[in-house]
Amino acid sequence: MTESTYAAITGWGSCMPPAVLSNDDLSTFLDTSDEWIITRTGMKERRISHVSATELATLAARRALACADLDPADVDLIIYGGVSNEELCPNSASGVQVSLGAQNAASMDLNTACTSFCYGLAAATGMIRTGQVRNAVVIGVELISRYMDWENRNVAVLFGDGAAAVVLQATDNEEGMLASVLGCDAQARQTLRVRGFGCGYSGYGITLGDTFWDFDGQQIFKRAVLGMSRASRDVLAQSGLKAEDISLVVPHQANLRIIESVAKYAGISMERVMLTVEKYGNMSAATVPVALVEALEEGRVEPNSWLLMPAFGGGLTYCSLLVKWGSRTIPLEQTDVELPPCNESALELVNQVRARQDPYGRSRDGLLAPVFPEAQLRDGDSVV
Repeated sequence: MTESTYAAITGWGSCMPPAVLSNDDLSTFLDTSDEWIITRTGMKERRISHVSATELATLAARRALACADLDPADVDLIIYGGVSNEELCPNSASGVQVSLGAQNAASMDLNTACTSFCYGLAAATGMIRTGQVRNAVVIGVELISRYMDWENRNVAVLFGDGAAAVVLQATDNEEGMLASVLGCDAQARQTLRVRGFGCGYSGYGITLGDTFWDFDGQQIFKRAVLGMSRASRDVLAQSGLKAEDISLVVPHQANLRIIESVAKYAGISMERVMLTVEKYGNMSAATVPVALVEALEEGRVEPNSWLLMPAFGGGLTYCSLLVKWGSRTIPLEQTDVELPPCNESALELVNQVRARQDPYGRSRDGLLAPVFPEAQLRDGDSVV
């Protein structure tokens, strides 16, 4: 390793489940409508997976490796970014390692909610630049449909399933993620909480699958815009770049209005912003990498161009990454591996999950008392 070692993005691939859940589908069991959802979120559809999160992550990684023409045996590190794990132990990254045949790879999970892929990209880049590894696979994956509180309209209309991955490789060329700003607005962490998972709820009568979401939409909106805008401003200043130097913004797709606000504060027109929120909704950790893959497939990533990747998630974590793209935007190879066929509609898959959730009809209000201290959110608190 020398001081000129960088971590180039040499491979990319996504895995989107085929089953599409429309706004009209949601209106069959929620008090909502297509117009209500579109005007508030910009979302029309989202995907519901018929396979496990590990299968989604593995196929995305396999496509990324083919794109880079890299043998799985040459992978030194796998980072599985997201909040959708099959189980807590063993970790999910090890399951991807086995499925890929990447027997030489260190494997770890990274959970910063919606920013997990971006944090993972920053972590893997740092490990390559310091010489710990040479080849890494970073995955953003979510299977939120399996633990969504489908009776809560505030969150049930927002989220979908999906996965994407990138391959990073050591290079002497100045490319890849060259700067990052990572942060956490932890005083407001209770504004987005999935109650029912974790040691804090032991003994509270909750079984796996009984999840109840806390989601303060107004606070999250305000803090998401502030966190991503400030991080984007700071990462540009850190690099000596201006808004006009950015060819494409690839943001977290939480809400169309949030994306528009961040672009406005950054001084970047929406014509230079990659959007997938309309057809995929919020896929949490998968949104940024899926949008990146689609931008490449659509020819929106130019060789040697600058990309800005702002994101925000539960915790409340935020970040913005600055990526210098390399010379190649076309895959070297492709894989013919596909997901198994899906024989059920997205609505049927969701209704199966709904049928298994909370069979005793317990109220979601006041069910779980936190068993750990929390800082109180004060109106007007700033991110930094």
